[in-house]
Amino acid sequence: MKLRQWQSRCIDQAVLQLSPQSPHFFCQATPAAGKTRMAAGLALALLKAGRIDLVICFAPSRQIVAGIQSTFADVLGRRLDGAIGAVGATYTYQAMPFLDASFWQLLDQYRVLAVFVEIHHCAGGDPVISNRWGQEILQRVQDRATYTLALSGTPWRSDERCIALARYSDPHGTLVCDYSYGLEAAVRDGACRSPRIVLLDNQQVRLELQESQARETKEFGSVGCLLRESPVTYEDLLHHEDIMVRLLNLALKKLTEVRSHVADAGGLVVATDVEHAHLIASYLARMGEDSMIVTYRSPDAQKRIEIFRHGKTKWIISVGMISEGTDIPRLQVCCYLSRIRTEMYFRQVLGRILRRRQDNDNHAWLYALAEPMIKRFAKRIADDLPSDLAVLSKVKEEKYKPEENPGQANHEASHQLRYSSRLEGERHEKNGEASSSPSVVWMEVYFSQQYRQQLLAVY
Repeated sequence: MKLRQWQSRCIDQAVLQLSPQSPHFFCQATPAAGKTRMAAGLALALLKAGRIDLVICFAPSRQIVAGIQSTFADVLGRRLDGAIGAVGATYTYQAMPFLDASFWQLLDQYRVLAVFVEIHHCAGGDPVISNRWGQEILQRVQDRATYTLALSGTPWRSDERCIALARYSDPHGTLVCDYSYGLEAAVRDGACRSPRIVLLDNQQVRLELQESQARETKEFGSVGCLLRESPVTYEDLLHHEDIMVRLLNLALKKLTEVRSHVADAGGLVVATDVEHAHLIASYLARMGEDSMIVTYRSPDAQKRIEIFRHGKTKWIISVGMISEGTDIPRLQVCCYLSRIRTEMYFRQVLGRILRRRQDNDNHAWLYALAEPMIKRFAKRIADDLPSDLAVLSKVKEEKYKPEENPGQANHEASHQLRYSSRLEGERHEKNGEASSSPSVVWMEVYFSQQYRQQLLAVY
C-alpha cells in the first residue's frame, strides 16, 4: 500500500501512542489531504499486529460512508459493510441512536477500533450539553472501544461546546491534536493543490428603491458597502443575474483553460437552494455548458455523484451534497454561490477542489462574491487552526467593516449601468438575522461594467 509521508508518520505515531492507558487519538489534517486512507492504513497496522479484531466507522453522511467503505476495502482487502466476512461496518452518525444493544455489545466482546470521520459534528465532553451524536459516543463508545481515532479537517464548532473525544488545554481551552497536518505542508508535499481564490467586486453599484411615496437612488463603491448600508442582502445578490453570469463566466473560462491540459477536469457550483440550482443550470446551458444537479432532495444523489466522479461532464451543481468528505478528485474549479457564510463550510467546500491526482494539476480555483465575511474567510485559509475558532469560547458573529484598500478597478470600455432583476419583499436577512424593512416597496440593483477581481494566492 502506497502512503504519503504524512500518512505514514501519523500511523507510526498512533501505533506507538495508542495503549490501554491512552486509547484515543485525534488527527487534524487539512481537507483533501487523505485522512480516510490514513485511517485505513492505521487499521491495517493494528490488525496485522493482532491488536484489534474489528473496525467500526462513523461519518456524517451516506456519501462519506460510501467513500470510507471503498477506501478501506482497497487498503485492507476486506469489506467494511457489516456483511458476513467483513472486518467491520460503517454507519452515519444519524444511525447511532438506532443501533440495538447487540451491536454495542461488540465493543465488550471484541477488540474494536472506532473511527469517527469529521468528528466536529459531535459535541461532547459533558453529557448535559452534548448533542445527541456526542452523547452516543460518550455513553456507548468512549470507555468501551479498545481504541478510537477522531478525524477532522476543520476541528472547531461555532457554539460553546467542545468536540467529542477531543482534549483541550487548561486554562485557555485550546484544542490539543495528537497529529496535525496543515494546508501549507500538504501543498509543499504535493498532497493538495495550491488554492487560488478570486473575489469579484464592483466599484459602482446603483440602488433604486421606493419607500412609501418617496423614490431614492443611492450609489456604492463596493459590494461590501452595498450590503452594509442598504436593505439588499447577500442572498439577494446570489440570485442577481449579472452577478451569477459574471461569476459563472469567470469559472467557465478557467475550467476551459484547465481542461486544455487535464481533459476530464470538472467544476463545482455550490448553490443556495434547489430552485437556485436549476437557475444556474439554465445559465450554464445558455453558455453551452453541460451540467448535473445533485441536491438533498435527489433520491439518487449518490448514484449521480458516482456517475459524475467517473465521467467527463463539466459541471456538477450541488445543494447540501458536496461539501465535506465527498471525494471527486477531478474537481478543480469551484463557483461559490451558497448563502451559507460560516468559515467551516467555506473551507470544506474549498477542500473539494484541493485533492491532487496528477503532476500537472497544481492549482485549484474558487470564485466567489467579495462579501466581507467571505473575504475574511478567504484571507484566513492559510491558518489551519484559527485561534479564535479552535477554542472553547463563543464565536461572535462577524460584523461588516469598512473596506480596506479596495484597489484599482478593472475599467472596461462601457460604463453603462446594467439592468438587473427586481428584488421585492418586505423582510431581508442581514448577517444571519431577519430584519424588517416595512417601508421598502421595491428596489432594483444595477452593476456597472467596472468589475474588479481580487486574487488571493494562498501558497
